[in-house]
Amino acid sequence: MKTEPIVLLSQREIAKMRRAGQLAAALLDYLEPFVQPGVTTQELNDRAEAWTRKHGARSAPLGYNGFPKSICTSVNEVVCHGIPSPKQVLREGDIINIDVTPIVDNYHGDTSRTFFVGEPDTKARRLVEVTEVCLYRGIAAVKPGARVGDIGAAIQAYAEAHGFSVVRDFVGHGINTVFHTEPQIPHYGQAGKGRKLRAGMVFTIEPMINEGTHEVEILSDGWTAVTRDRKRSAQFEHTVAVTEEGVEILTLP
Repeated sequence: MKTEPIVLLSQREIAKMRRAGQLAAALLDYLEPFVQPGVTTQELNDRAEAWTRKHGARSAPLGYNGFPKSICTSVNEVVCHGIPSPKQVLREGDIINIDVTPIVDNYHGDTSRTFFVGEPDTKARRLVEVTEVCLYRGIAAVKPGARVGDIGAAIQAYAEAHGFSVVRDFVGHGINTVFHTEPQIPHYGQAGKGRKLRAGMVFTIEPMINEGTHEVEILSDGWTAVTRDRKRSAQFEHTVAVTEEGVEILTLP
């Protein structure tokens, strides 16, 4: 099996990725106060689209392989790629992952967070908190000379130690002027295995952690991925750059 070459970005290109990443983080900050019971996911989408345009950027998901909206809104058992809808009203106790990717000067800023709608129950809070720690455990494994498997192993160990499972079907990915490229970054795996990390590599780490089984299925819309057992799923995502010293998170506010 031939592996695709990985593009290494220059400092100038990474600076452009940083600008896109900061705008993506600012977009999530802007949306957060609107995540309330009674709000529809379509309202969140429309606010995101208007804000993105106002800031001179465009929404990468809109029209990507036919995706119909500007952001992904994944509620409760939806693992990823939830499609915003005027019929989907957020309810007290829901959890929702909002995934945004504005394009700034051709570069993609890709990030997501899981938010609480009102007050979550104890298990939902635990799931979301563990998922966020999983993301930062994965990021902490990134440095030149490390392996892709080190990232997944760190995430998997933490998630499973807390009784949760790691989605296998969707992975992190290289990103630059192209939305999805090499390398693929699984959120499970064996330390010391996989491709070697080098300075200039830029990719997302975006663990999807489930309450029950790791298995997912795709709904008839061809996009929405849900947990097979319909238990809840949470996700956090950052875009990171491998630096000479270690790692830089490009999607920080």
